[in-house]
Formats: sequence, C-alpha cells, structure tokens
Amino acid sequence: MTKTQASTDDLIATIIKGIDDVKGEDIQLLDLRDIENTVCDYFVICTGNSNTQVNAISGSVQKVVSKELKDKPFNVEGQGNSEWVLMDYVNVVVHIFQKHVRDYYDIESLWGDAKITEINPA
Repeated sequence: MTKTQASTDDLIATIIKGIDDVKGEDIQLLDLRDIENTVCDYFVICTGNSNTQVNAISGSVQKVVSKELKDKPFNVEGQGNSEWVLMDYVNVVVHIFQKHVRDYYDIESLWGDAKITEINPA
C-alpha cells in the first residue's frame, strides 16, 4: 500500500467517523479508481434527515478530519440550503443528502460501474 493510498484510507475512515458521530445514515463508499476520467478516487455518500442534520454531518466531518488528520476540504458547496452538501477532499468527495434529494439524483446509479460498499459503523 502506497503512502497516498494509506492516507486516503485514513481520510475515508475519518470521514465515516465524522458522519457516524452525528448519526448520518445509509453510508456508502463508491470506489471510482477503475473508471476512466473520474474527478476523484472515491465518493462517500450519506443521508441526513433534515437541513439541521445535513449541516451537522458536514460540520462533524470537517471538525474530525481537521482534528485527526490536519486536513480541510478543498471546497464545500451546498451549505446554503443544506439539501445536498458536497465536500471535496480532492481524492475523496463526500456527498451529504437529504433523503428526497438523494432519491431524486440517485448518483449511485449514475456511477453504476463503481464498486459500492455499504458502510455499517460500529
């Protein structure tokens, strides 16, 4: 395992911890590495039940990643309406949806060639 892959694995684990800390639901990891011309290596996707929870998940991920890995997202979008927040950590992009928006966009199907792993934090 290369240093970059090890740090990407650490980042993914820390992001999932941040999501789980505030009870984010239906967490999935999409591995995009075998798909040509992708913008990143992984998507982490989860669901929040309200604007407040989507914001809480986003804040928790930023806080935990900053504290444990001394990293911050390159960009964050969607915090204005908190229906779909996208957090860009370059190799890993986090999508935090409210359920109705996640169902509507169904990005898991759009990236059907990706290896999808259901995450069930302890």
